[in-house]
Amino acid sequence: MSYGIAAAATALLVASALTALLRLVALRTGFTVRRIGRTGRRTPRLGGAAVATVTAAVTTFGASTGLAPLGSGTLTLLIAAGVVAALGFLDDVRPVGARARVVVEAGAATFVVHTAQLGFLVGALAVLWIVFVTNACRLIDTSDGVLGTVAVVTALGLSACAAAGGLGPLAAILGVLAAALTGFLMHNWYPARMHLGGCGSLFTGFLLASAAVLVNAGHEALPGAGSLFAVTVVVTADAALVAVSRRRAGRPLLQGGADHIAHRLRRLGLTPTGVAVVLGIASLAGAVTALLLHDGTLGPLAALWPVCAAAGSVAGLLRVPVYGVRRRGHRPVRTAVVDVAR
Repeated sequence: MSYGIAAAATALLVASALTALLRLVALRTGFTVRRIGRTGRRTPRLGGAAVATVTAAVTTFGASTGLAPLGSGTLTLLIAAGVVAALGFLDDVRPVGARARVVVEAGAATFVVHTAQLGFLVGALAVLWIVFVTNACRLIDTSDGVLGTVAVVTALGLSACAAAGGLGPLAAILGVLAAALTGFLMHNWYPARMHLGGCGSLFTGFLLASAAVLVNAGHEALPGAGSLFAVTVVVTADAALVAVSRRRAGRPLLQGGADHIAHRLRRLGLTPTGVAVVLGIASLAGAVTALLLHDGTLGPLAALWPVCAAAGSVAGLLRVPVYGVRRRGHRPVRTAVVDVAR
């Protein structure tokens, strides 16, 4: 317990300090990005490098000193997440294309799923799920503080599930990730001074999605699937909302736009901080549901609760106009945006 607290505190402080340092580097090198709907202000996007580096460093230190040993499966997860983080960084520097990203992500996910011994069919579905959630996390990173808040809550929920299931090393990694993201959030809260970038969003999404699969491996189908969905309900709902909305509007699926959950909540009058808080609360509800499903407190039918809640939310948010509507005082922006799926 004492080591866990020390590791989390170290990860939080070091991640915050490293994020501040990398912000200066990004400003000097022009490694910045401009959000959709914003003019003039460009924000550094090296926060993901800080989160990934600190998560790996603190976890590796604990394992090397024997204070928090890693099993083979957890070590595989950490290495695979590192590969995905490197992929995201390369994509930030120079776009590598959606196909190449998916191939690398699927390969990394395959190594993780193999350690869980899920069988061919279930394993294939798990790989698809990991790739989907990984990219959904990247796409929801469209508003200050949103992905960081959602990811912190999700990581803590999964850490609790892992601890309850006797997966101590996995719980430790997730706790360190949550702490590192919290340190990053100190610079990402509105108005953001740093963004995660593709490196951080892909690393975070992959680690969370893979951990969710490992936590629920061996459980009954319906509660396990329900727990998987519940713990990722916000990013899943956002991806579904964007897919349905663009299909109905006849827009390309991979074209970026101000049509995510965060954008629609802003149009309903919420502030950027309010959006992050609301989505954080939604993630908390999903994480608690996932934990109760995981330990058997809730029956299998409770798995339908997050599904119905997400479907209702998507249906309601589809009624919010986002295409062809321009916020007063803003001009169209032709620069790169963070939610474009290249």
